[in-house]
Amino acid sequence: MSTTEEQLKFQQFHASLGRQPQGPLARIATFVVGTILMVVGFMFSLAALAVVAVAVVVVGAWLWWKTRAMRRQIEEQLAQQPAFQANETAFDGHIIEGEAVREPEPGALPAAC
Repeated sequence: MSTTEEQLKFQQFHASLGRQPQGPLARIATFVVGTILMVVGFMFSLAALAVVAVAVVVVGAWLWWKTRAMRRQIEEQLAQQPAFQANETAFDGHIIEGEAVREPEPGALPAAC
């Protein structure tokens, strides 16, 4: 068998894969096989999603458990801080805006940019 004959058979084989099934039985079989593959793919994607969801819950619970001492310490520190006293001056909402211009000293060289 020569190389051109092998290439011709290869091209014919792959060309036959892309066309529509010939008879009604082949069309039904194609539909059934395609439907089964889609259902199986959907099942595996749901299983993968469930595994990821369980992993997220487990990691979240582990982090929550490991940080409980730190959260308790933060709560204690907040409870020890003095509360705001009524006689302290609070920010009254008055803001003074302005600009500042820096003038060079006499005899100083200008800065090179």
